[in-house]
Amino acid sequence: MNTESTPLVELRGVCKYFGSVVALKDITVSVRAGEVLALLGDNGAGKSTLIKIISGGLQPTAGRVVFDGEDCHFTSPADSKARGIETVYQDLSLCMNVDVVANFFMGRELTRRILGVPVLREREMQAITERALSAAGTRIPSVRTNAEHLSGGQRQAIELSRFVHWGGKMVMLDEPFAALGVEQTRRGLEMIARVRDQGVAVILITHNMTHAFQVADRIVVLRHGRITGDVATAESSPEEVVRMITGDVSQRVA
Repeated sequence: MNTESTPLVELRGVCKYFGSVVALKDITVSVRAGEVLALLGDNGAGKSTLIKIISGGLQPTAGRVVFDGEDCHFTSPADSKARGIETVYQDLSLCMNVDVVANFFMGRELTRRILGVPVLREREMQAITERALSAAGTRIPSVRTNAEHLSGGQRQAIELSRFVHWGGKMVMLDEPFAALGVEQTRRGLEMIARVRDQGVAVILITHNMTHAFQVADRIVVLRHGRITGDVATAESSPEEVVRMITGDVSQRVA
């Protein structure tokens, strides 16, 4: 975990109202490069709203979002993606009817012109994909396999490997293990640790306390749109975090 650097992303006094409904109130939180932050809370606590504000899907009613030292006003997910922020949802964004190589280079295909006609540089794309997946520790029987024939864990690993390879700075994972088995989840947690070790900031939304304590450096708890805890994982316990989620303890910030 990188504890010395300036935060990569900061939310400063962020509020979000939907009419009279307070979704987020005075949220101040930060994440550093090379850090995994687990975001916990019951349904309706404000986790998804917070993620959508960082990713540009929603704009805050008040407060500031600072990314890489600059005030940011993301008006769409494309804005945040261009700055190196990626959001990975349960259903992923892979195209199921094409192979791993095509998914890895989606929108970034390498071509050469033959008689003025663009032709894919297939061998080069395949070699790059294989090297990137190998470096990330991702095991795929063949990069020529269509995504529909891969396991959920393998698809997730491709998304993360692709993100890191193309220079992503921060990834947000929304309940990434909800549909995975035990072995696939184990590999997914290992993948998150490898992504962190490459200097990427990770925000993990999860309801699974065990997963949070296995991989996160810090845990932030939301309750009714407010932060009730921001603690180093090594200095807390599942019992304490449960009390933060249910409101049985006063706010604690490390």
